Amino acid sequence: MIAFGPVPSRRLGQSLGVNNIPPKHCSYSCVYCQVGPTRREELARRTFVDPDEVVDAVSRKVEACRTTGQPIDYVTFVPDGEPTLDLHLGEEIRGVGALDVLVAVITNGSLLALPDVRADLAAADLVSVKVDAVDEATWRRVNRPHPDLELDRVLRGVEAFAEGFTGELLTETMLVAGVNDAAESVEAVAAFIAPLAPSRAYLAVPTRPPAESEVKPPDAAALVRAHEIFVGKVPSAELLVSPEEGTFGRTGDPVQDLLAILSVHPMREPIAARYLDEAGADPGVITELIRDRRLERVGYRGDMYLICRAGSGGAGRPGGSA
Repeated sequence: MIAFGPVPSRRLGQSLGVNNIPPKHCSYSCVYCQVGPTRREELARRTFVDPDEVVDAVSRKVEACRTTGQPIDYVTFVPDGEPTLDLHLGEEIRGVGALDVLVAVITNGSLLALPDVRADLAAADLVSVKVDAVDEATWRRVNRPHPDLELDRVLRGVEAFAEGFTGELLTETMLVAGVNDAAESVEAVAAFIAPLAPSRAYLAVPTRPPAESEVKPPDAAALVRAHEIFVGKVPSAELLVSPEEGTFGRTGDPVQDLLAILSVHPMREPIAARYLDEAGADPGVITELIRDRRLERVGYRGDMYLICRAGSGGAGRPGGSA
């Protein structure tokens, strides 16, 4: 399913997601990715979905939200992979923006060295760029990039985009215990981000089941230290350390809506059950979906999450997912 939600976002309020990339086409295979590992990283931009189909799907979802009185703060391109791999991203952003909504894109920033990618993203109202590490060894360990990517070129691309972008720029740095949470790594990232002058620089931790089971968030002392380092260089720095709270939207069949959300946004099982119950659907359907291998239960940090993994039969995923 191309359009899903709205879902509560810790950065963007009520966000209507756009899934313009099927799983798991990405230039990175981040150790913490909630969509799972990338089997083969890729860099070539190409057509994944007809751009008219993307805009039409979002248009129908926006209209359904307006009809049912559900607020949308942003329509967000946050797919099962890296959104800038979509050759038609700029066209889609402009088409969605014509619906009189604010458009956001969440990107890992790996392709920003390409002028056409920067031109496409220039049409967005808000862009969030990932900067997890600025030294080669840590970058390769946490983001596991395509082997042809060069860190210096990636970082220069981020700088070039920030310099020319007239919309709102956010950065996000995901901290993983024992990987990129050391003081010197955080200092270097903060020093890189400061001249970009983002409206907000987020320090995040894994809150949903990651691609690699050994991934853990830093302890409290490391988080406090990281925040202090960031604030010293980037006054707009904020910590994101807990799962978002809020309302998950419904615009049609509640089971299909839930599957569309879970395709890119793992949800704690009690919240998913409540979502169905409030829509008048039987929460027991979760057990059936797990039995039919359309959903998986995954435990993480004391909570049980529901996930549509690639190939598990969830809505919108080939073979059977902001």
